[in-house]
This record gives sequence, structure tokens and C-alpha cells, in this order.
Amino acid sequence: MVKIEVFTSPTCPHCPPAKRVVEEVVAELGGGVDVEYIDVMREPERAIKYGIMAVPTIVINGEVAFVGAPTKEELKAKLSQYI
Repeated sequence: MVKIEVFTSPTCPHCPPAKRVVEEVVAELGGGVDVEYIDVMREPERAIKYGIMAVPTIVINGEVAFVGAPTKEELKAKLSQYI
């Protein structure tokens, strides 16, 4: 099982597209991926744990994988390392 944590903020204009990319890629993979969305305004301690200074940030299996919104191709390529 691959764990994706997507760190976002309600005021971030780039967060909705990042969420969309994650949702599309996970749907295409058809399982084996657990996704959690974390609002850094509500859970700042989780962002601090990873040293996150900007959103969106995507963490895969406990490692920061992307700062900013990746393309579908970039996310698929990164996930292929874990699946």
C-alpha cells in the first residue's frame, strides 16, 4: 500500500489542481494507494513534521515528493517507484 499525503491550504490557488491530479492518477491506478488531504491551517504540526514551507506539497510514503502541483505524468512516474 502506498500512502500519499497532500498538504493544502484553503487560500492556495494551486491546491485544487494538485488534488485533481492526485485523484485522477489514483483512479487510473485502480487501488493500492491511500490518499489523505491535510489542511496545514488546521494541522500545522503535520506540516512542521516534514518541514513543509509551501503548499501544495505531496508526501509519498513519508518522503516529500513534490512541492507544487505535479503533472499527471510526473506523479505516475514517481508512484511507479513504489508500486
